[in-house]
Amino acid sequence: MPSSTVLEIDLDKIKYNTSQVVERCHKNGIEVIGVTKGFSAIPQIVSAMVEGGIDGLADSRIENIIELREKGFTQPITLLRIPRLSNVREVVQYTDTSINSEITVINALAQAAKELKKIHQVILMVDVGDLREGVLQENVLGIAQQITSFKEIKLVGLGTNMGCFGGILPSSLNLGVLVELGSAVEKLLGFKLETISGGGTSTLLLLGNHEVPAGVNQLRIGEGILLGTDTTNYRKIRWLHQDAFLLRAEVIEVKSKPSLPMGTIGRDAFGNIPEFIDIGVRKRCIVAMGKQDVNIEGICPVDKRLTIMGASSDHLIVDIEDSEHEINVGDTIAFSLAYSGLLSVSDSKYVEKLFKGSTWANDQA
Repeated sequence: MPSSTVLEIDLDKIKYNTSQVVERCHKNGIEVIGVTKGFSAIPQIVSAMVEGGIDGLADSRIENIIELREKGFTQPITLLRIPRLSNVREVVQYTDTSINSEITVINALAQAAKELKKIHQVILMVDVGDLREGVLQENVLGIAQQITSFKEIKLVGLGTNMGCFGGILPSSLNLGVLVELGSAVEKLLGFKLETISGGGTSTLLLLGNHEVPAGVNQLRIGEGILLGTDTTNYRKIRWLHQDAFLLRAEVIEVKSKPSLPMGTIGRDAFGNIPEFIDIGVRKRCIVAMGKQDVNIEGICPVDKRLTIMGASSDHLIVDIEDSEHEINVGDTIAFSLAYSGLLSVSDSKYVEKLFKGSTWANDQA
């Protein structure tokens, strides 16, 4: 039975966005790694990235990476989350590179690589201010030297993360620190690092302003390619499509009701105490979609005259009083997605995925 909730995916727009990002980055000597975790590595979308000229792939979930390998993707793949000690063998077996900040984990990767008769590449993550993963700057040289003692591990570069925990924006200053540390590591170890990985979508703004320090030669791009947005800098990227994804949900009730619930207000199904403003009787609808399907904070009605009032696990209530079009039971309402919305809805088994674009058939899903 087809779902009443559908995520429409325009693969041609994703391919176009990829090609535009790749073109601008390549002009500046920067390779682009396509981050697939934001859409659960759905293979049709990965193929669109590959067709757009991506240099490699990256994901935080080893499960996604294994599936990509089983689907026949041979591109270089980086694991974007520090490997767990419990899955180092899979990391070595299925990825080319992993990001790391713990010498204990790198030691375990070396042991796994020895057993598998492979060389595993490592990017040492450096914390330049966002306070997520990464070694402190003063420890970089010492840890880099320790990594070279493992025969089965190849230190290929340094990297950093921006905007995902502390909201710290990339700048010529903090990326410059990363480049300087890379030069110091090269001087200490006597060989050139292949990669200085300077963050993700938020660094594209610096690129456009010609403020990326020379030496940064890799970006890890997900949101920009997928949605044409840059949440950390709170902007739309004007040269990219913002509508490659569209979420549609079916209307199951239309009623005019008071805006203020009647009775004593307790906690809702998620333990929160809801707050309401009395703005009189309003026409509203319920669509067959809720918090179990998508992160409600990450979607917005395409028709700006509509307002999301709230949601339970299975129902989304939308104020339609100001709509210029009559909305009836059985109609669908379209929603655009932010990154948090796409991240959640891509992994929902309750939401059908419908692909547009002549290169990939929907029966490949």
